[in-house]
Amino acid sequence: MTAHLNRCSIGNATRAPLHVVVIGGGIGGLTLAQGLKKSGVSAAVYERDRTRTDRVQGYRVHINPTGSLALHECLPAPLFEAFTRTCGKPAEGIRFVTEQMKVLLALDGRNAPPRFRGVAQHRSVSRITLRQVLLSGLEDSVYFGKTFVRYEETPLGRIVAHFEDGSTAEGDVLVAADGGGSRVRRQFLPHAERIDTGIAAIAGKVFLHDESRRLIAPELTNALTLASGKGGYSLFVALQDIDGVAVNGIGGNDESATAGNHFDNSRSYLMWAFGAGREKLSLGGGDIERMSGEELRSTALRVMAQRAWDDRFRTLVRLADTDTINAIAIRTSVPIAAWQTQRVTLLGDAIHSMTPYRGIGANVALKDAVRLCRALTMANRAERPVIHAIRDYETDMIDYGFRAVETSLHAMRQAVMEDQARLMLSRTVLRIINRVPPLKRQMFNRMGEE
Repeated sequence: MTAHLNRCSIGNATRAPLHVVVIGGGIGGLTLAQGLKKSGVSAAVYERDRTRTDRVQGYRVHINPTGSLALHECLPAPLFEAFTRTCGKPAEGIRFVTEQMKVLLALDGRNAPPRFRGVAQHRSVSRITLRQVLLSGLEDSVYFGKTFVRYEETPLGRIVAHFEDGSTAEGDVLVAADGGGSRVRRQFLPHAERIDTGIAAIAGKVFLHDESRRLIAPELTNALTLASGKGGYSLFVALQDIDGVAVNGIGGNDESATAGNHFDNSRSYLMWAFGAGREKLSLGGGDIERMSGEELRSTALRVMAQRAWDDRFRTLVRLADTDTINAIAIRTSVPIAAWQTQRVTLLGDAIHSMTPYRGIGANVALKDAVRLCRALTMANRAERPVIHAIRDYETDMIDYGFRAVETSLHAMRQAVMEDQARLMLSRTVLRIINRVPPLKRQMFNRMGEE
């Protein structure tokens, strides 16, 4: 697994092509690997999962124009085409509503600016399918069952990663793409914290077929829905409408067939997530993260009934497949100042983990991946020293990454707002925006950017 020292002469200097070691095979790490391969930079990905379906990651992911452009740049054309063809049908818009489903603000495609078309557009894709796309063509450079333990720097300045199984991987640059609990970050930036916000969510899937479609309110199937209720409760509802198209085997259900409904990426579904302070969802003091799917369903229904949520929302919870219902603790990173650049760097949740309340975490990771790919490509071509290239990337990433962390945290606080007066003010603002087309277009603009 050690990089080749295939040296070449440039004038009087000797330079070896870069080899990049990526820790973590999630969306950001795999996109980086695809981009580096496309640019002719040697890279290998080390993933702790033993197989592609070890982790439960069966929900949809929203790809905004920024993320779509990043994928377009990093993926070879056939893979980007596969990605676009396996996306779900795009939602017609987004609606902000009350717990009684009264519309506060409705945005649809007519509010989208012209630049949010073509490659740069909003898309919806199964996380499982996206991971299959990103793994395609990397079979010889992705190593599963590799749990990172620590890294060390050699006297020659190369980085050696050590894994639990006793193996090692050596490269010129080590990239932490190992998620919110990043072990690389804990060694490299031990002062960088990731904290529990105190907010939790109960989430599930409703698979769509003739009977469920008949029972679900039509307005919940034609747009993303964000509901904020009195007392600090929120509900997010999103459609993943799949045509069942598979491209060269991508997007099918070969692996998910044996992995359970949470992994099923072959059927259309509505996903929902009911969020609030953990104590509000832990009726009787129970730990919701230890509850079964049926217990979580009962808990969500009890709370929604007590808080007088519209029965159209409660129907979603009743219809959800028990195997897909789970509890999610909402965590966020704490912004830190710039650090001294080294040959170890980070991307995505490994450095700027954020709440899901703006739906941009994956897109910021994709933005990291394409920018780091550009930087390392320049270094590989000797157009920029490695450390300078990484510093350029980190300078921008720290700025936009932690800004996204703050805006996501703000969106979470808005969604689970307990103060009645502030909630009423927020609803008034949304109603005003709903009546002013230029303000609606401006809000749509913000949804496509970080």
